[in-house]
Amino acid sequence: MATKAHFTPELFQFLKQLRQHNNRAWFLRNKEQYETVVRGPCLRFIAAFAVPLHEISPWPVADPRPSGGSLFRIYRDIRFSADKSPYKTYIGMHFPHKAATEEVHGPSFYLQLEPGNGFAAAGSWHPDSRSLARIRDALAGKPDAWKQACRGLLLEGDSLTRPPRGYSPQHPLIEDLKRKDFVTSIEFTDAAVCSPRFMPDFVRACRKMAPLVAFLAKAVGLPF
Repeated sequence: MATKAHFTPELFQFLKQLRQHNNRAWFLRNKEQYETVVRGPCLRFIAAFAVPLHEISPWPVADPRPSGGSLFRIYRDIRFSADKSPYKTYIGMHFPHKAATEEVHGPSFYLQLEPGNGFAAAGSWHPDSRSLARIRDALAGKPDAWKQACRGLLLEGDSLTRPPRGYSPQHPLIEDLKRKDFVTSIEFTDAAVCSPRFMPDFVRACRKMAPLVAFLAKAVGLPF
């Protein structure tokens, strides 16, 4: 699928340096490098991913716009954070459902590039209370479909310590019903991200996680 790598080791080198010099003066001095080895390659990757993503499902969106698209801003929101570091030291790319492009917590795919911690992810992270209730109802009402959607995947995220209201502690799927997040991930080494094979490998990971996204989308009333 891909004959040339989208990403180079310089991307990870830049992020390592940013971790050491997380301040506005350093970033402004090195902004051209950021545009060349980080932002530009990410936008091109997103554009190239649009076609294979559409083959997985016509509903998730790969939006290569420089602003307001799939590429998350590198600037941190520090208004309510004790950590006043102005920049993220990782790159996030979000591929949301077409009917909920403004909803970061809805069923979607995600890619994070971070030195030593790259991964593809999918699912619903911190869904709102209404969506969470609908997911739990779908899970309890269609246990076989849920098990099929999760086959071969390790679910991650936060869970309640006690069963949610309305569900018996003896329910066979009680541990999944206690979940507040319904996400899974597949890790990639820095070398794998910089390989010409990364695009097909990422697509393969998304295909593997797609049944989970499909189940969650349908649970909240979205097509997939």
